[in-house]
Amino acid sequence: MPVHPVERKLAAILAADIAGYSRLMARDEVGTLAQLKTCRAIVDRLIAAHRGRIFNPAGDSEASSPSGTS
Repeated sequence: MPVHPVERKLAAILAADIAGYSRLMARDEVGTLAQLKTCRAIVDRLIAAHRGRIFNPAGDSEASSPSGTS
């Protein structure tokens, strides 16, 4: 019986969430959304710079996987 090599890939997962998001939204929805947009743009650029991908953005959270993890 032929033996087929197993291809393995090491992956890192980044999960980020904003603490107190509901409280911040209740206090200042417009300001909170503006800060979220600014922070998300910075994080998205860093992930792209490392050839990563964002695979689950939702509300105040984001999950991503940087490429080239070794």
